[in-house]
Amino acid sequence: MLYFSEGTSSGILSADAARKGLYAALQAIGKRSRVLALPPDFTRYHSKAGELTEWVWQYYGNALTDIMPATGTHVAMTAEEISRMFGQTPPGLFRVHDWRNEIETLGMVPADFIHEVSEAKLDYSWPAQVNRLLVQGQHDLIISIGQVVPHEVVGMANYNKNIFVGTGGKEGINKSHYIGAVYGMERMMGRADTPVRRVLNYASTHFTAGLPIVYVLSVVGREADGSLALKGLFVGDDEECFLRASELSLKVNFTMVEEPLKKVVVYLDPEEFKSTWVGNKAIYRTRMAIADGGELLILAPGVRHFGEDPQIDKLIRAYGYVGTPKILELTNGEPRLQENLGAAAHLIHGSSEDRFTVTYCPGGLSRDEIEKANFRYEDYGKMAKRYDVAQMRDGYQRTADGEDFFYVSNPAVGLWAHRDRFGS
Repeated sequence: MLYFSEGTSSGILSADAARKGLYAALQAIGKRSRVLALPPDFTRYHSKAGELTEWVWQYYGNALTDIMPATGTHVAMTAEEISRMFGQTPPGLFRVHDWRNEIETLGMVPADFIHEVSEAKLDYSWPAQVNRLLVQGQHDLIISIGQVVPHEVVGMANYNKNIFVGTGGKEGINKSHYIGAVYGMERMMGRADTPVRRVLNYASTHFTAGLPIVYVLSVVGREADGSLALKGLFVGDDEECFLRASELSLKVNFTMVEEPLKKVVVYLDPEEFKSTWVGNKAIYRTRMAIADGGELLILAPGVRHFGEDPQIDKLIRAYGYVGTPKILELTNGEPRLQENLGAAAHLIHGSSEDRFTVTYCPGGLSRDEIEKANFRYEDYGKMAKRYDVAQMRDGYQRTADGEDFFYVSNPAVGLWAHRDRFGS
């Protein structure tokens, strides 16, 4: 059922209108006594989910008993991040998702279904896993909060991905990521209907009847002055709210460039991007816009790690971003990658496939570390002087000495492509 739906690609949904719409939806759902909220973590700070979560707390008061950021494989939020993102929401409500241990399997998506959606590339079954708090917490409402935006693993982020990946377990996360990587992310990004989404939808249809889940989905876009604004809000308990949000997101968050871009410069906010695991959105989201032989320069002052998880960090350092054929070959023979298919998928996602160069300018990784991971390295301080983010706006730019490039201030809020590569 769709409880609230409002959005526009040309205007802004005000905070007052969004709050009133959310409260009208919650009123229509009916009185609840024990509520669990599942917002994203700080890597989705710009999603407006922090404000939405705070409004949920203000509406329910003591009936909101638990808030668990859907971190997936990401590190737990710090107290400072919680305070900044969620405002006055009581910090004592927050729980940590342990994706390796605190998991319950709701059911198995059969291997023949995976075989079909992966175009016969894979034959394993897929476990629909969630944090046990969703099952054992005795909640009479679970509110899944998040942003719909183009995504490299599932096509369009959020909806039931927030449940099965954001609060999912090791096997489910690993296998779902690998399905998308093997199928090909350039065939999926910006699309609501993808193989990974079909797997998640199968799980929702067959295994979540006992979970009282309602989705609160935002769409956020960049205005002409560079600011981010709420463009839409959709609340519902089935796929319709997701499809409506996806339709708006494609209008708001997708940029079709006129010609393949010879050089792209991407800035990664140091508070939001601390690893290449998250920071490689700079690669995922711009790759379809970059010309063959082009260059991607990533200004990454906060990047100090490869993985969000120590075990994944070691795997990235061991194998590097060496391209799909090599990673598939390694995965076939390396038990460590077979046991961590999500890491294998990430190594595929983070490679340019030698089609263009990727130059990282990190704040906390050395030249040796970056080059061993199969990227080029430049000093952040030097490049930050040449490409002054305080003086640039998103889009086409030119330096004082005449170098043309395309600038992206936050890769997490969009998808860029040239028509020759979109969907290839």
